[in-house]
Amino acid sequence: MILTPGAATLRQLEAVWRGAIPALDPDAYPGIEAAHTEVQKAAAGEDPVYGINTGFGKLASIKIAAKDTAALQRNLIRSHACGVGKPLEEDTARLMMALKLLSLGRGASGVAPATVRLIEGMLAKGVTPVIPEQGSVGASGDLAPLAHMALAMMGEGEAVFDGQTLPGGEALARAGLEPVTFGPKEGLALINGTQFSTACALVGLFTAWANLRAAITVSSLSTDAIMGSTAPLLPEIHSLRGQPGQIEVAGAMRALMEGSEIRESHREGDSRVQDPYCIRCQPQVTGAALDMLRMAAGTLRIEANAVTDNPLVLLGEGRIVSGGNFHAEPVGFAADMIAIALSEIGAIAQRRVALMVDPTLSFDLPPFLTPAPGLNSGLMIAEVTTAALMSENKHLANPCSTDSTPTSANQEDHVSMAAHGARRLQRMNANLSRILGVEAMCAAQGVEFRAPLQTSKALQGVLARLRARVPTIKEDRYLAPDLEAAGDLVASGALCDGLDLPELEGAS
Repeated sequence: MILTPGAATLRQLEAVWRGAIPALDPDAYPGIEAAHTEVQKAAAGEDPVYGINTGFGKLASIKIAAKDTAALQRNLIRSHACGVGKPLEEDTARLMMALKLLSLGRGASGVAPATVRLIEGMLAKGVTPVIPEQGSVGASGDLAPLAHMALAMMGEGEAVFDGQTLPGGEALARAGLEPVTFGPKEGLALINGTQFSTACALVGLFTAWANLRAAITVSSLSTDAIMGSTAPLLPEIHSLRGQPGQIEVAGAMRALMEGSEIRESHREGDSRVQDPYCIRCQPQVTGAALDMLRMAAGTLRIEANAVTDNPLVLLGEGRIVSGGNFHAEPVGFAADMIAIALSEIGAIAQRRVALMVDPTLSFDLPPFLTPAPGLNSGLMIAEVTTAALMSENKHLANPCSTDSTPTSANQEDHVSMAAHGARRLQRMNANLSRILGVEAMCAAQGVEFRAPLQTSKALQGVLARLRARVPTIKEDRYLAPDLEAAGDLVASGALCDGLDLPELEGAS
């Protein structure tokens, strides 16, 4: 997959995360070479230029001799590779490397073409640096995680190749690649930048979108399970408000429920006037989450194509200038937006689960959706599990970007906390997938209790996909594996196969 610096799309980036092998547009290399030449000139000159012939951070006032510039970059990488914790998933690490390719490819970083080609080669040959996931505060770049990537490029640290974790040099050698010796500014260009935070946030976004599509689908099945009204889905209601996500979700739900015998059976003579909010206000809540995810997507698409290291080579002006593009505040805000959306999708889904297991609210469904309540507890504790997961996501949704702490002797005195803001999305998405999986199990039980009436053709297909993995609950059994199987169906997107649901591409 050819990536054009400044123009990569979300669809391309998701494809890279899912395994596509990226390469840089060859047209980017003349700019890379020109910027590298400017850095070489600066390194040979007498004037101090930050990060090229000076120390770093608080040590920027210390001039470095030309003969020591290679040692300067090598020491920088070694000293900054201070990550801790479990390794980043390989697919996310590869996406991070692809984002670094895009950034270097803009021709403003000053690295040698050979350095860029090594990243391409590692991606092509399947050499993935081991990146500990903790250690970045999201300003001055994701220094520690990116330093571990650069360490492997030097032939040090660790990398995964052919399923084995190896010393960096051995992994490169087995793949037929040579380590590089970084010249002036190259190490700094690799570790300054937001690519770790952005990659993690993008993975959070892609997974959140799969969860959102599942939420639209499963909530439609839940509406039929409790014999809810589709009047709140009328397009006239949503056009009067005008919120685009709300309009889109209502339309998708109408289409999914079209032709349901269950719905048609209670249009007349139903004593209920209104459904609870978790049924009636689904487009308003899920639609608002859809809009928020798309706003975050727009920010992350821009960031994925951005130059975020320091200093920058301004080729048009023949200058090398220090700035602050490494500050990950936009990514931190986007991650917080995604987290809020995930929390709210889960909150309203959990209320639908609670509604379906409660015989006083479920419109004649048996208690806890078991055919023989009392002797059997049915989905009683599965609902409690969703409450635990929902509560956990509420805690995790607290903003990370409003936190800051000074680092590096107060040189970096305001930071974004984007890295752990983005990393927590993985845990939140896993929680939400399981909440929606339980909701799917409850909705399936409820719809089956409405037999011989059937739900719509589209939702019958959803029910069949669920039942292929999770059989009907006729009497109590060990449910934990079923909860995992249903959650996996949601997370993989398989539950929604073939359905006409909102796409993320509107933001790409």
